[in-house]
Amino acid sequence: MKSDFFGITSEASAFVADAEASLREAFEALAPTREANQCKVLEAFAENRLSDTHFGFATGYGYGDAGREVTERIFAQVFGAEAALVRTQIVNGTHALSLVFAGVLRPGDKLLYCTGAPYDSLRPAIGLAGEGAGQGALAEYGVSYGQVELTPAGGIDYAALAEALEDPAVRMAALQRATGYSERPAITIAKTSEWARFVKARRPDIILMADNCYGEFLETMEPTDAGVDVMAGSLIKNPGGGLALSGGYVAGRKDLVEKAAWRLTCPGIGGECGLTFGQTRTTLQGLFLAPRTVSDALKGAILCGEVFERLGFPVFPGAKDARSDIVETIRLGSPEALICFCEAIQAVSPVDAFVRPEPWAMPGYADPVVMASGAFVTGSSIELSADGPMRPPYNVYFQGGLTYEHAKLGVMSAVQRLSAAGFATL
Repeated sequence: MKSDFFGITSEASAFVADAEASLREAFEALAPTREANQCKVLEAFAENRLSDTHFGFATGYGYGDAGREVTERIFAQVFGAEAALVRTQIVNGTHALSLVFAGVLRPGDKLLYCTGAPYDSLRPAIGLAGEGAGQGALAEYGVSYGQVELTPAGGIDYAALAEALEDPAVRMAALQRATGYSERPAITIAKTSEWARFVKARRPDIILMADNCYGEFLETMEPTDAGVDVMAGSLIKNPGGGLALSGGYVAGRKDLVEKAAWRLTCPGIGGECGLTFGQTRTTLQGLFLAPRTVSDALKGAILCGEVFERLGFPVFPGAKDARSDIVETIRLGSPEALICFCEAIQAVSPVDAFVRPEPWAMPGYADPVVMASGAFVTGSSIELSADGPMRPPYNVYFQGGLTYEHAKLGVMSAVQRLSAAGFATL
């Protein structure tokens, strides 16, 4: 890649190129998964008879919206699920997860998180530590909460989980596949399957739920293929392929998806209403592109990990480690370095490259967050972005890239700026 774009020096460019050259085998290893997922998506399109006529949309209530109905059948098939709810009215992944919790759980039930604390933005929806008070959090409706911490190595603590499952109030056990704002490894499909078997062997009555955000198409199977009853995620992450303008999904057992739909609208209506507002085309074209887009984003994350490991920063996961989300975590060690990294990503963004990221009180987060996200779709984290909470150890979370070349440019920009500011030495 030419080294004089965006003021990137030949030294920074050569450093990244040398790291890239060492990753040829790692990149080639992604091809079988990408190809299998592409075939799976295309097969679902064909078997559900997707037609140009599905790209129109109804008005008013949205009764009989054929595009919406075929979209949900396609998502269900791709995800190995009985049913799916795929809606523009779902504003983000947190909303999709909250629909599952609020739709399925009832007063006296207990939600058990098996991967430690959930992502920051879910705390108010659950009502942790009094958050969400007066806003209709689960705790206000008599739904209790418990969690099982991960082992020091980042695995599920099965001894502690077995003890927690003895509580008869536990109605739903949940796991979060992605790292969130942590340094733990993502939860692979193999680990998800092991967890599902463990829980069901002891409590077959418990509903298993997976937060699948950032995990779609990382492997050839999804949590609903591996014994999970219901999962949820965002369309402006992996499955939207960068084209979905908004929305989220719930997929899994038909009865559980229906309960989430009743919460999205109301009992008696559920998923029978709800316009697609003409987004069927972009949602499905994004799903078509998603296997390739996710693969390119994954390549960018691997490159980022290799480069910053060579620079001496702790990275999670390591470049050669197994991955099950698209996020690369880098421990930068100072607020100044965190802001500098985000400035570097913003500077090579296609939209708002002139903007300087600053920490702000982002809704749903306990600490101010600095975020670089110059995306075509606001907030899209399958597009190149970087963010982190302003708290020690000042980790930055690098993810996305609609093309590998853009992700690589982001890495080069970060190397250039951090070295120029004295935070890294080439």
